[in-house]
Amino acid sequence: MDGAGGPGEGPAQEALQSLSRRLQVQEKEMELVKAALAEALRLLRLQAPSTSLQDPGTLGPPRDSPAAPPGLPPTCSPSLVSRGTQTEAEMEVEPSPGPPGLSNGPPAPPGGSEEPSGTQSEGGGSSSSGTGSPGPPGILRLAQPPQRTDTPRRNSSSSSPSERPRQKLSRKAASSANLLLRSGSTESRGGKDPLSSPGGPGSRRSNYNLEGISVKMFLRGRPITMYIPSGIRSLEELPSGPPPETLSLDWVYGYRGRDSRSNLFVLRSGEVVYFIACVVVLYRPGGGPGGPGGGGQRHYRGHTDCVRCLAVHPDGVRVASGQTAGVDKDGKPLQPVVHVWDSETLLKLQEIGLGAFERGVGALAFSVVDQGAFLCVVDDSNEHMLSVWDCSRGTKLAEIKSTNDSVLAVGFNPRDSSSIVTSGKSHVHFWNWNGGTGVPGNGTLTRKQGVFGKYKKPKFIPCFVFLPDGDILTGDSEGNILTWGRSLSDSRTPGRGGAKETYGIVAQAHAHEGSIFALCLRRDGTVLSGGGRDRRLVQWGPGLVALQEAEIPEHFGAVRAIAEGPGSELLVGTTKNALLRGDLAQGFSPGHTDELWGLCTHPFQNRFLTCGHDRQLCLWDGEGHALAWSIDLKETGLCADFHPSGAVVAVGLNTGRWLVLDTETREIVSDITDGNEQLSVVRYSPDGLYLAIGSHDNMIYIYSVSSDGAKSSRFGRCVGHSSFITHLDWSKDGNFIMSNSGDYEILYWDVAGGCKLLRNRYESRDREWATYTCVLGFHVYGVWPDGSDGTDINSLCRSHNERVVAVADDFCKVHLFQYPCAHAKAPSLVYGGHGSHVTSVRFTHDDSHLISLGGKDASIFQWRVLGAGGTGPVPTTPSRTPSLSPASSLDV
Repeated sequence: MDGAGGPGEGPAQEALQSLSRRLQVQEKEMELVKAALAEALRLLRLQAPSTSLQDPGTLGPPRDSPAAPPGLPPTCSPSLVSRGTQTEAEMEVEPSPGPPGLSNGPPAPPGGSEEPSGTQSEGGGSSSSGTGSPGPPGILRLAQPPQRTDTPRRNSSSSSPSERPRQKLSRKAASSANLLLRSGSTESRGGKDPLSSPGGPGSRRSNYNLEGISVKMFLRGRPITMYIPSGIRSLEELPSGPPPETLSLDWVYGYRGRDSRSNLFVLRSGEVVYFIACVVVLYRPGGGPGGPGGGGQRHYRGHTDCVRCLAVHPDGVRVASGQTAGVDKDGKPLQPVVHVWDSETLLKLQEIGLGAFERGVGALAFSVVDQGAFLCVVDDSNEHMLSVWDCSRGTKLAEIKSTNDSVLAVGFNPRDSSSIVTSGKSHVHFWNWNGGTGVPGNGTLTRKQGVFGKYKKPKFIPCFVFLPDGDILTGDSEGNILTWGRSLSDSRTPGRGGAKETYGIVAQAHAHEGSIFALCLRRDGTVLSGGGRDRRLVQWGPGLVALQEAEIPEHFGAVRAIAEGPGSELLVGTTKNALLRGDLAQGFSPGHTDELWGLCTHPFQNRFLTCGHDRQLCLWDGEGHALAWSIDLKETGLCADFHPSGAVVAVGLNTGRWLVLDTETREIVSDITDGNEQLSVVRYSPDGLYLAIGSHDNMIYIYSVSSDGAKSSRFGRCVGHSSFITHLDWSKDGNFIMSNSGDYEILYWDVAGGCKLLRNRYESRDREWATYTCVLGFHVYGVWPDGSDGTDINSLCRSHNERVVAVADDFCKVHLFQYPCAHAKAPSLVYGGHGSHVTSVRFTHDDSHLISLGGKDASIFQWRVLGAGGTGPVPTTPSRTPSLSPASSLDV
C-alpha cells in the first residue's frame, strides 16, 4: 500500500496510482500465463522425437496421435499470437511433421464432432439448432512425452532486449472500426476452430490456433473467420499496390428522360449531347468505333453528382451543365454547381455558382445576341432563385427570388438579352434584366406575370420557344400551344407589374391529348411539338397549322425532348430513356427507367442482360452498342444468369418466381415459384447441370437442369443460413457452393452429396471456385473499407483470368483490385460516373470489358479493361496477390 497522499493530492493522482497498481497485478498475471504457455510448448517439443521411433515405412504420426494441420507448411513453427498484434511470446521449435497431442480438427475423431450441430457459421450466426461444444473449455491436454536425456532449447525465455517491448498483449475491440484482426485467440470462435484437442469421452476440450491458419474481420461487431489456403505461407510475402489493369469508360447506355428537361442538343460538330447519371455524353451518330449501326461516344466526367440540365453556347462548342446537390461517402454535403466546358477538348473552362445554389440546378440558358456572354440559372431551392452570371469571369451579376412554384424552363430572348422568360407550375414570367454596367451583384431583375385572361390557366407550362417575329409559344399540361405577344396593360386584367406594357395570349391551338413536354424551332421556321399521353410528334407551320405528324411507339414512352440534327434528321428523347433518330420515327434504342439490380454477361459473346424495378428485361449488344431485344416481365427482376450454352437465361423476380427464357425466341420455357419472398441470386453450375437460386427466405433451392437448359426439376434445398441469401458461387467441379447471407455468414455446401452443409469450413480453404462473386471470403476480404457497416459493397466479380476483382460500392464508385485481395485496406483504382449506388458489376466472357449498373440513375456503363495482358487463367501464386498497404484508393 502506497503512502497516503498529501493535502494537495487530488482525485486525479489517486486514480493514476490505482491504475498503476492494477497494471502491476496484470503484468504479474501475464508473466504466469507466459510461463505456463512456454512449458506447454516445451512439452510439445519433447513429444516430437516420438515420430522418429516409428517404422521408417510408416508415414504420419502414431495411430492414436492426430495428424498435423494439413494447411501448415512443414517448416512453420507454431506461435501464440495476440489478436491483431505482434505475438506476445514467440516459442520457436525445430521443424517436425506435427506435434502429437495437438489435433487439427479435420477429420473429426470417432465419437465426437469438430463442429457439433448448432455451431456458429463463419459470419457468427447460428446455422442450425442443437447443442454447443461438448464439455467446457479447459487446459491443453498433452500426451505423456517419452524420456529424453537432452533438453530442448527454448527461445521464449532468451529473447533479446530489442524484442522485449514487442512482448506486450494488446486489446482491440471487435467493432466496425477494426475490420480485420489476425486470429491469434480462439475464444471468439464459438468452439469452431479447426485445431482442437478432441480428447476422449468426458475429457475437457480446448481450442488452439496456429499462426497462419486463419484471419478474422469484423462487420458491425460480428466476427467473420476466414481460413487461409494452404499454398499461402505468409501474408506478409504478398505484393502490394493497385492492379496493373485499368478501366476506361467505353460506352454509356441510357438517357435521363424520365424526370429531366433541357437535356438533348446537337453541337456544331454534329455530335448529340445529353446526360445520364454524372456523365455528359457526346454521341456521334453512325460509323465510328461502335461498328455498323453505331457511332462513337465521348464523355465529360467533371461532375461529382447527377447532372440535371444542359445549355449549349451560341458558338455550338461550349456547354454548360448543372448538377444536383449530393453527399460524399462520409455524409458531407456536396454543393450544386454549374460547369462551363469545351466540347472539343472536354476541359472545364469555368465553375459557376459553387456555394450559391441550393439543392440543385434546375434550369439554365446562355444569352444569344451578345455571343453568349451571360448565363441565367434557376436553382431548386424553395424560392427558386433566379440569377444572371458573367460566363468569362464566373461572377454573379444579379439575383432574385423567382417563385415558390417549380420552375421548369428558362431562356434569354434571342434578340434582347435584357429579356428573360421562365415557366413552370401555373405561371409564365417575363423578366427584365438591368445589367448594372457589369458590376457584380449590382444588376436588377423585375418581373411581369403573363396574363391568361379568358383562357384557362394550365397546371404546368413545361416548355416554350421564341419565334423570329418576337412572339413566344408555350406548351402546357392541357395540350395547348399558346402564342404570347406584347400588349398594353389592362387595369381590369389581374396580374402583377402595373407597367404600361404586359404579355398576353394572342392565339391558342389544341395540339395534343395530355401534356406538351417539348417544343423545338426548326431552321426552316416551322415548330415541332411533342406530346406526353398521345406520344405524337407534330410539325406546325405559320399560324399553327399542322403540317406533318408521327407517333412514337408505346414502348419508347412519351416525348421528352426534341433536337434538330443535320439536314432533315431529328433526335427525340423519351420518358422511357430512349433516344430516337430519324425522320420522326426510327432511331436509337430504349434504356431502363428505374433502379437496376440484375446483370449477367453472355458465356461466349459480348452481350449482357439487365433487369430492374421497371420490369424490363433487356439484352444488350456490347459490340454494336445497341439493344438486341427487351421484354416486359410484368414483375420486378432482381437477378439473372446465362446457362453455359447461352441458349437460355434464368431470371429471378421479387415475388419468389423465376423464369427461364429462350434467348433467341424470347419465349418463357419455364416458370417456377419457390417461396413468396424475393430472389437475390440465380447461378448455373459450370457444367450447366444444376441451377442454384438464393432467396430471401434464407434458403438456396437447387434444380437439376437438362442439357439445353430448358427443363428443370427440384434436386434439393440448402437449409442452414440464418438470414437472406445475398451471393453464391459454384466450385469449378460443380459439386460445391459457397454462399453469403445478410448477417455476414460464409457457408459451404456439398450439393452433389445431397445439399449438405459442410460444417468443417477449414476443409474448403483450398477449393477452387468457377466464379467469385461472394463479397465475403479470404480471397476478397481486403476490398472492404475501414469502418464498413456491412452494406458498403453491393456487388463483386472476379475476372475470368483471375487477375483482378471489380467491386460496386454504395458511394457511386467502381473499384478495381488485384486478385486475390487478401489484406485489409488494399489499394484500388477508383472510377466515378454513376450518380447512384452501383448495384452490380460483371466482366464480359473475354475480360475485355466490365459492365456496371447504376441503381436509381438507371445507367449502364461499359468499361474497357486496359493492360490485361492476355486472357486465360493465371496461377494464383503469391506474386499475383495484393498485400496490405496503408495507401488510400487512387481516384481515376
